Amino acid sequence: MNRFENHKGFKRTFKENKMSLGLMFPLESYTGSFPEMEPAEQMRLAKMAEDYGFASLFVRDAPLYDPDFGDVGGLYDPWMFLSYVAAHTEDIALGTGSIVTTLRNPLHTAKSAATLEKLSGGRLLFGAASGDRPIEFPAFRTDPEDKGALFRESIEVMKQLWREEFPKIQTERVHLTEGDVVPKPEMSDIPVFGTGYGGQTLEWLAGNTDGWLFYPQDLGSQKKLINQWRAAAETFKPFAMPLAIDLSERPGETAKPLPVGFRAGRHFLIDYLNAYQEAGVNHVMIALKQNSRPAEEVIQELGEYVVHKFPAHIEPKYSFLNFK
Repeated sequence: MNRFENHKGFKRTFKENKMSLGLMFPLESYTGSFPEMEPAEQMRLAKMAEDYGFASLFVRDAPLYDPDFGDVGGLYDPWMFLSYVAAHTEDIALGTGSIVTTLRNPLHTAKSAATLEKLSGGRLLFGAASGDRPIEFPAFRTDPEDKGALFRESIEVMKQLWREEFPKIQTERVHLTEGDVVPKPEMSDIPVFGTGYGGQTLEWLAGNTDGWLFYPQDLGSQKKLINQWRAAAETFKPFAMPLAIDLSERPGETAKPLPVGFRAGRHFLIDYLNAYQEAGVNHVMIALKQNSRPAEEVIQELGEYVVHKFPAHIEPKYSFLNFK
C-alpha cells in the first residue's frame, strides 16, 4: 500500500502491476528547437486528452535555453504553465518532468509546488532532477560537482517544509530560524519522483522519494532495473518513463528507429507497451514532437485505440464500442 493512494493525481496515474499513459507538453509536432505552444490550442488538446482518459500531462523544465543542447524544453516556466493547465482541466494529473531542484532555493520550490498542489485540487506529480545542461550551473553560480548534495538537500528540505509547521532548518542554502512556508499540502506531503539517479544511490532514492522517472532503455535492462527498484523500496513506489514516438497512420507499420524513440503503427506500439507493462513499468509519458502527423490526429488515435488498454484509474468520459 502506498501512502499516496488517496492523492488525486497519484491515484489516477498509478496502480501496482498496471500501466497508464500520459502525454508530454508541447502537445504538437514540430522541428527544430522551438515549439509554438499557443496557449489556447494547448489547452484544447489537454482537455481532449483528459476526456479520452489519459492519466497525466507532464511539462519539462529548462531554466535556460542552450542552443547547443538542441531543444528549448517546455518553453514556459513550468509552475506558471501548469497552473494555467490546472485552471483549464478538472481531473488529469499534472506532472513535472522534471524540476531542476539543484538550481532553485528549496524554500521557493516548496512554496511553488504546494501552491500548485492546492490550486489543482491535489493533482501534482513532482518530478525532480539534478540538471543536465552544462551552461546552467555556471549561470546560476552553482558548482556541478555539488549537484548530488544539492539534490538531496532539496528533497529533504521540501519534505520537511510540507510536513512541519515552523521548522528549524540549517543546510547549505537554507537558514530558517523563523517563519514558515505556506500553504501546506492537504496530505502534508506531495509525491516526489526522482529523475534518473540525480547523483544518488538507488537505495537513497527508494528511501527518500515516492517513485522513479527513468529513461527508456531496452526491455531487458529496464526490467532488471525495475526489479532492483522494487527490492529497494519498502512499499509500492511506481516506475515511469517517457517515450518519443512518431505514430504512423498505417496501424500495422513495423518499428523504425529514430534518433530518439521510434516510428511505428499502433499495433506495434500496443505490443511494446504490453511488454514494458509486464516488465513493471507503471506509467509512460508520450512525447509528440517527432510526429509527422498533427498532434490532434495522434491524440485521437491513441485515445480511441490505445488508451483503453492502459487506462487511467477512472472512468473516461468517452466510450468506444468498436475497438480494433
